[in-house]
Amino acid sequence: MPHIDIDYSDRLVGVDRGLDVSALVAELHPLVVDRVRSIGVGKTFARPSASYVDGDAAPFVHVSVGLLPGRPQAVKNALSDDVLALLDKHLSGVPGVTYSVEVRDLDVSYRLYPTH
Repeated sequence: MPHIDIDYSDRLVGVDRGLDVSALVAELHPLVVDRVRSIGVGKTFARPSASYVDGDAAPFVHVSVGLLPGRPQAVKNALSDDVLALLDKHLSGVPGVTYSVEVRDLDVSYRLYPTH
């Protein structure tokens, strides 16, 4: 655990467009695992989006972190701040980009197979 999803505007990726997804994942995944003191299976998915609705048509990046329930809200808030700081590091040179993060508990219906 954790499960990390990165959704981003596909126009951010490419020669001189500003987002190096591999570099972001290389820093984001271990940051999250370390901050929540996770053990076991963790996954990070990065998904480009070619179509989305935004009144300003600004490029965006959204990170969602799903954790098993039980961590204090203060830990989740601090993780959100850390992820935003990392996104700022990777996106500070991209004009007009917006980015966000959500740290949430996975639903009690969550199952993993095979169990380890």
